[in-house]
Amino acid sequence: MNIDPQGLNTIPAISIRNLTKVYPIPFRRERVVAVKDLSLDVLPGQVYGLLGPNGSGKSTAMKIVLGLISPTSGQTQIFGRDSSEVESREDVGFLPENPYFYKYLTGAETLHFFGKVCGLGGAKLRTKCAELLKLVGLENAASRRLGGYSKGMLQRIGLAQALVQDPRLLVLDEPTAGVDPAGSREIRDLILDFKARGITVLLCSHLLGQVQEICDRIGILYHGVLVREGKLEDLVSIENQTELILENSSPAVLEQVRALVEKSGGRVVETRKPQTTLESFFLDVTSGRRTAEEPPHVRRKE
Repeated sequence: MNIDPQGLNTIPAISIRNLTKVYPIPFRRERVVAVKDLSLDVLPGQVYGLLGPNGSGKSTAMKIVLGLISPTSGQTQIFGRDSSEVESREDVGFLPENPYFYKYLTGAETLHFFGKVCGLGGAKLRTKCAELLKLVGLENAASRRLGGYSKGMLQRIGLAQALVQDPRLLVLDEPTAGVDPAGSREIRDLILDFKARGITVLLCSHLLGQVQEICDRIGILYHGVLVREGKLEDLVSIENQTELILENSSPAVLEQVRALVEKSGGRVVETRKPQTTLESFFLDVTSGRRTAEEPPHVRRKE
């Protein structure tokens, strides 16, 4: 195990190296490049947002990381283990975009079922189910059948089942899809709570405002290529501008330079770069204005 000088584990929760996935088109001499030469790391304890338009390859990349499909080339690892190994998924909880649950089961029975699948049982499982139902705010709906759950409640029971085996990594694909604003806010708060508990989260979402509130780093895929990646605050900063936050300064002082502010008795509280919104940055990147060349999505075999 690699340890940095501060004693922190430096093995990424997710490591992707030169990942490429190509789908041949049946009966045609063409192929679809879903992901092209993708490399990125998700460090332990981070909330990482993987963003992109429909068809950008983010779901394909996520499925390869989870070992659900095989790459054409490249490698993905989970906590240092190759994703092709079943053991790599022991520390992973997954919530797909459209999870399927048995609607005739209650919330408690659903968690009990998934706990059994994960090898839990007895008093430990009963205690775990009760804890998870309380965590996601469904303790009062534990005995209600899932057929009577709202979309937001189903997503929360989905988050609970993803936590049954105490994962170190949560992979969430559009966790707030179809959820009303109140339910979306509750799920956002849950993700922040997971982060506080030390759980790493890989999040795919099209709700950019929500991503901006909770993610530490983001990667933007466009036609299968990673066009931007980094800390959120760095990416959304406007590079050629600086803003001053002033304290105890009159309106006239706002028109002066820093020297005049100091002479007036006020002080500069903070100097920072103003930021655009993640939505504006995302649209700018994926429209091609920030990329020198738009990568081809469909290529003919040579």
